[in-house]
Amino acid sequence: MTEAILLVGGKGTRLRPLTVYTPKPMVRAAGVPFLTHQLARARAAGVEHIVLATSYLAEVFEPYFGDGSALGLHIEYVTEEEPLGTGGAIRNVAGRLRSGPDDPVLVFNGDILTGLDIGALVDTHETTGADVSLHLTRVADPRAYGLVPTDGTGRVLAFLEKPQTPEEIVTDQINAGAYVFRRSVIDTIPADRPVSVERETFPDLLAAGAHLQGMVDSTYWLDLGTPAAFVRGSADLVLGRAPSPAVPGRCGDRLVLPTATVAPDAKVTGGTVVGEGAYVAEGARVSGSTILPGAVIEPDAVVTDSLIGARARVGERSVLTGTVIGDGAVVGADNELREGVRVWCDARIPAGAVRFSSDQ
Repeated sequence: MTEAILLVGGKGTRLRPLTVYTPKPMVRAAGVPFLTHQLARARAAGVEHIVLATSYLAEVFEPYFGDGSALGLHIEYVTEEEPLGTGGAIRNVAGRLRSGPDDPVLVFNGDILTGLDIGALVDTHETTGADVSLHLTRVADPRAYGLVPTDGTGRVLAFLEKPQTPEEIVTDQINAGAYVFRRSVIDTIPADRPVSVERETFPDLLAAGAHLQGMVDSTYWLDLGTPAAFVRGSADLVLGRAPSPAVPGRCGDRLVLPTATVAPDAKVTGGTVVGEGAYVAEGARVSGSTILPGAVIEPDAVVTDSLIGARARVGERSVLTGTVIGDGAVVGADNELREGVRVWCDARIPAGAVRFSSDQ
């Protein structure tokens, strides 16, 4: 296997305001755009040619990654004029593939952080003679995902979308968002219209008697679709819990990038990233958070499990827990923001305007 398709066209609506100006795969995790980690892991698995299926803010990708040579890859870009879904996106880039009809093509989603053994998935695909092979993982609560039951040999039996009743939950195996397609199968996906691989392509292939193989790999896996998950994924990359050859520094309790400044008595822990040009002032405490480039954390502020956007500012003594501050926003001094709060890009919160406790 030498080539792959990477699906990076989604709008990332669950991540707003992080994705107002930045497509989800380009939001920084552990100091670099998240997409960099996926590209580096694909290259480490032997992939040489990657086609990026872009749509939302498509113009952002190529100026950053160019032809891919800096990562040892050849990258091509195909932009959907109208969103085509996962299957439609795969079919839309088929003309850029170089593989023969029976060759394996890796396909993966642009919002999954995983320790998947890509080589093992390809080996499973080839040794079983499958038409499509799927990475499956086990989760404690599968109701938010598509279930994929398999027989004793790993052959897929059905696709069950987001079950709700106990009777519907027949397995804890879910579709983990990475696939190996036989090249010729991609050409059977309908062209020029939206298609979902999960709801249409895979069930139709199964009904037609195709061989779909599942491989359970329950190493690290995280869907980065929500702000809380994205912050956690970035911290796990810094801490070394999630594998990536693209982390720009040694794994440890924190990652402070060049030109960032952390005051000597500030405490930065828990896998926190402090981006280029950012400043963490004296007495501040930052844990498990992502501080994007140019952001400022003022004296004695406390930031936990949060993402602070580029050029944003958190005022003195403000306490943020599980929050997202958009690019350029300002949180004045003495505010308290708790889990789930999202402050939009360039918004201004006056000093002491939001609290969950008395001001005394």
